[in-house]
This record gives sequence, C-alpha cells and structure tokens, in this order.
Amino acid sequence: MQREARPLVLADMTERGAAAAPDRTALVLGDRRLSYGALHDLVLRAVAALRLLGIGPDDRVGYLGLNSIDYAVLMQAALRIGAVTVNINWRLVAREVAYIAEDAELALLVTEAERLPQITPGTVGRVLLVDAKHDGLPPFEAWIRGFAPDPDCHACEAHHGAIQLYTSGTTGAPKGAILTHGSLSAAMHQSRLLGEDWAAWVEEDVSLIAMPQFHIGGTGWTVNTLNAGATGILLGKPEIEDIIDAIERQRVTKMFAVPAVLAMILNHPRARGADLSSLTTLLYGASPIPLDILKRSMALFPNARFVQMYGATETSGTIVYLPPEDHHVDGTPRMAGCGKPFPEVELRIADAAGNPLPRGQIGEVLVRSPLVMGGYHRLPDATAGAFVEGGWYRTGDAGYLDADGYLYLYDRVKDMIVSGGENIYPVEIENALHEHPGVRDCAVIGVPDPKWGEAVKAVVVPEPGREPQADELIAFARKRIAGYKVPKSIDFVDALPRNPSGKILKKELRRPYWPEGERRIG
Repeated sequence: MQREARPLVLADMTERGAAAAPDRTALVLGDRRLSYGALHDLVLRAVAALRLLGIGPDDRVGYLGLNSIDYAVLMQAALRIGAVTVNINWRLVAREVAYIAEDAELALLVTEAERLPQITPGTVGRVLLVDAKHDGLPPFEAWIRGFAPDPDCHACEAHHGAIQLYTSGTTGAPKGAILTHGSLSAAMHQSRLLGEDWAAWVEEDVSLIAMPQFHIGGTGWTVNTLNAGATGILLGKPEIEDIIDAIERQRVTKMFAVPAVLAMILNHPRARGADLSSLTTLLYGASPIPLDILKRSMALFPNARFVQMYGATETSGTIVYLPPEDHHVDGTPRMAGCGKPFPEVELRIADAAGNPLPRGQIGEVLVRSPLVMGGYHRLPDATAGAFVEGGWYRTGDAGYLDADGYLYLYDRVKDMIVSGGENIYPVEIENALHEHPGVRDCAVIGVPDPKWGEAVKAVVVPEPGREPQADELIAFARKRIAGYKVPKSIDFVDALPRNPSGKILKKELRRPYWPEGERRIG
C-alpha cells in the first residue's frame, strides 16, 4: 500500500490555533472558557514548569481525574517536550492505580483532591492538583502560571511515544499501549484522505468531548478538535442531561458516543422537545448497538449523519467506518456490520496461524496500518505476541469480510466483555474473586444487558464447607477492582465445564444467555 508522507501534527496543535485565530474559543468546561491564544500561553508555561522538574523526552507524566482542560494543557505541553502522557481511568481503585503509576514510572501526576486516596505514596515522583490547594499541593494552573512561557519545541519523530493508554490485560495486569506521534498523526490524516464531507474537520466545528479522556475515544476526540482549530465542549462525565444541554445550548456539530449513552439519551425526558438540530455528524462505536437504538437515534437527531466506528486503543482509535450512505432509519444489511477500512488500513481475516482466509470465511481480524501502536510499554513479549509475520496486528475479534470488503464481526477470539463501552477482561475479575477464601474456582462471562450491552456475571464454585453469598463476593471484589468491573450477578455451581485439557468452556457458560448459544458483536 502506497502511503503518503505527512508532517507530524501533535506538538504544535495549540500553536497553530493561536497563530490562526487567537481569540477563537478552544475549550469550554462549565464556566471556564479558553481561547486558543490563552490555551497556548498556558501550554508554553507548562512546558517551562515540566522542564524545571527535569521532565524530558520519553518521560511519563500522568493525569487522574474527570475530563479536564488541564489534561489538554498537560498533554500538549508533554508533546512539545517529547514526554508521554498517561491518562489513568479515575474509576480504578488504589492498587490498580498504583500498578499503572509504577509500571509507567510517572515523574508527575496531576489529579483531583478527591482522588488522593487512590494514590499510593511513593508510586509517583510528584503530585499536583487541578482543583484546589491541599496539604501543600499547589493547583496545577496556579503552579504553571508562575513560569515564563517556553516556546522551544522538541523535534519528535514518528516512532516516538506520544500518549500511553492502559488496556485491560488477558494476563490480569493492564498493558500500556504506546500511541506514537506517527500513529496519531496518521489517524487524523485519514479524514483528509477520505475526502468525504462527514469526515472533514473545520474551524467552525463545535465538538462535544463527553467520552472519558482516559479512553482513546475521549483523548482522540480532544486531539482532533485541537488539530482542526475547532471548539471543544468538555463534560467532566457523560451525564445525559448535560449532553443534551450542551448540544442544545452550545450548538454542537460533532460528537462521539457509545451505544449505551445513545440509549440513555433516548430514554431521558429532557431529550423530548430539545433542539438537537445543530448536530450534523454523530459517530458511534466501542460496543454493539441494537438496531432499534440506532434507528431511534437517527430519528432523534434529524440533521446528523451517522457513522459507525470500529477500532481499538492499539490502533489509535478508528480503523473501520460505516459511512452515512449505508445508514437508513428502516435498517440496511450493512448496518449489521462495522463498515469498510480507512484508506491507510489493510484488513485480513486469518486462521489461528495467521494465514489469510477467503472472503466470507470467519477468522481473526488482523490489521496492518500506520495507525497501529508502537507496542506495549516494557512488555516485549506481549508486543511480539500482538503481531503476526508481516506486521499484522491481532485484534482478538473474529469476523469476516464480504465481497465488497466490508467487515462484519461475529464473536471475540478472546473473552473480553464490553459493558457500556468499557473493555473488561474476565481474568482481572477472576483473580480478584480467587483471593476470597470461600471461592474454590470461578469464571466470569458477559451476559446481555438492555442498558449496557453486556453485564459482568461470575460463576463460582464454593470451597467445600463454605457458603459465600453473592452480595459478600460482590463487596469483596469492589474493594479490589474498579466498580465497572465488579460482577452484577453471581451464580453458584458445583463445577465449571472444562475441555480435556482443563480449559474452562466459557461458551457453555454463556449458552443459556445468548441466542443459539453464541455471543455475536457488531
């Protein structure tokens, strides 16, 4: 595949915005509103502050908190000095945060006062707060305003790390996916290569940044907004009434949402009668969407072009899209699939050995593209295992390509659960439950849920002579893993189904809950 050379665009996003239109609004969060000129000034002051701390190329700086303008400032400053930003899921418990902080070797962590109990002393170099002074910790913005702007910008190359986002791991420990200056620049370049109206980002756009910035969806949406010189409306959390209000009052033109959020918007009384006509592009993805939800959403947003997105953290976000012309309120066959690849994305359906399979045959979805991550932080074996010969990244999803090259997902090669757009690996939950003295064996599966798409269910074999209760195990797990990973229900059985080699047959456990005993996605 011939790939067009392109400049790296991450490090100078606010600089370009400030030069082109310094008074244009860049980011809004509640009552706080920053122009591109003011935002870039803060970024340059943050550059000076970070350098004073001795932070430089390839060092890691962290953020733990709700969606924030301060995160955007920290990220852009880090990009300008060649450092890597690590945005940590604020829903994680202390030991999960500690693992990420120590694995990333964070030189600095910017966080909120209420997150301090989640931070284990000694796991990060320095802590700053975004909201208020607390026990001698200065607020981030007040701290950086004490420095003179430093306009020097480190010259990064395509392979240098830019953003490091942690994904749940099949081994029970999260992995830091390193998104590079090259992969993220390539991701933003796809819209220009497409040349389609819906994909274009322009200065007049008003984008809603409601999805969490600790996900590629939130961070990627922030980066796209700033790169275009557009205006971003930030929400701390994707509260449904706030989303509806933002669209109506800020005249939002673009947004990305997971299906669970769309379903909640449809069911919210505030949506009825709200003026949602400003929205012209609505991208959705990250988990399966029921056709009914999609059709009703298309009716609720009458002027919006709907585009399905399929991708992963490891692919810097979207790699496959279903364009507006393949959507219809009455449904189309292609709406059951994911769509077609971006211009610089190659797809292959392969067998277990990585060999290509013909069109229409189900196998693992492989991707080769400049959008793919640089690897997993400090995990050479995991990085090597994520690829097959020829540089093909293994998505872990099973699917097939039709005659026109459209991708349809069938199941998951791995046992990952997607609940409300959150990727959840059962092994993390199983490891936590196994710490309980009343649990002899357990398996975790995803079961259908009308609100979240999938819900976490644990199937537990109790220790002989012990009778742990479901509420007891759920409370036990909640102290060890983030709340969204905690089982919503627990079944007790005498034994788990296993094959002759001892592997748990999770398809057998899922069979009573999914049509035809299969879990299909997309």
